[in-house]
Amino acid sequence: MKKYLQSTAFLAIVACILWSTAFVGIKIGLKYTTPLQFAGIRFFLSGLMILPFIPNLKEKWENAKSHIKTILLLGLLQTTLLYAFFYLGISMLPAALSAMLIGSGPLFAAIIAHMAMADDKMSWHKIVSIGLGMVGIAIISLSRKSLAYEGDMLWIGIVLLLLNNVLGGIGNVVIVKHARNVAPMVLSSVSLSFGGAVLFLISIPIEGFQFQVYPTEYYGALGWLSFLSAAAITIWFTLLRRPEVKISNLNMWKFIIPVMGAWLSWTLLPNESPDLISIIGMIVIASALLLLNYFNRKEAKANS
Repeated sequence: MKKYLQSTAFLAIVACILWSTAFVGIKIGLKYTTPLQFAGIRFFLSGLMILPFIPNLKEKWENAKSHIKTILLLGLLQTTLLYAFFYLGISMLPAALSAMLIGSGPLFAAIIAHMAMADDKMSWHKIVSIGLGMVGIAIISLSRKSLAYEGDMLWIGIVLLLLNNVLGGIGNVVIVKHARNVAPMVLSSVSLSFGGAVLFLISIPIEGFQFQVYPTEYYGALGWLSFLSAAAITIWFTLLRRPEVKISNLNMWKFIIPVMGAWLSWTLLPNESPDLISIIGMIVIASALLLLNYFNRKEAKANS
């Protein structure tokens, strides 16, 4: 049982389930404050939350100092720029198109890994699995919202979300190639706090600065979002450090996020309910994940 709980598949699923709960919290938080400022506070607090739980912090910090440039670069890539592009992009696009572009993240991660990593090349079964996953994303997205949209900001929003995916893939490569010797909790704590602080400072000239006492639900949402980011990102960084883990395979698990997001909407929101098209999309995504894991197990047996 312990071996299963520590397996890459189980931990990746836990991280993706945590991320899938973010949409409800973001929706609550943005009723009271601006997106970039809210995100900056969220990630700054996420990093601070991790600090008390780092064992032998002084020793691990001494080791991390030799990688400080990489850690700060990761904070800028994975927190500041990635979430700035994410929030600005979705504000310019209809929900369905945003969901499909964000859902294409595993494809970008696989392409970037193919170009940057000698041992993480694309194969036909990866291509088929990623393609199936993206089809499932498209089905779920199209079942929920119309794609009708007009305006000059459309293409800017598309570019921003595509850049968001590119940055996510590059961040994964940076961890694998340059930060494998850094303790995951130190890596996530420092990069999140630094990236969140920079994002907050950037938000001030763009959105202005506001401070007031908000209702309890705001602080509940902020607390949950900070916790889930701290937990999910630490788990993800831990998995990326494992020698046997491939960036392309790990990011395939992110196809779970829209599935869980839809299920949570059906469960928690009064105006949401399951529909046949969404369920078909979920089945397609499940098929993609099962197919990839089947071939990964087959490949592992052949190499053993």
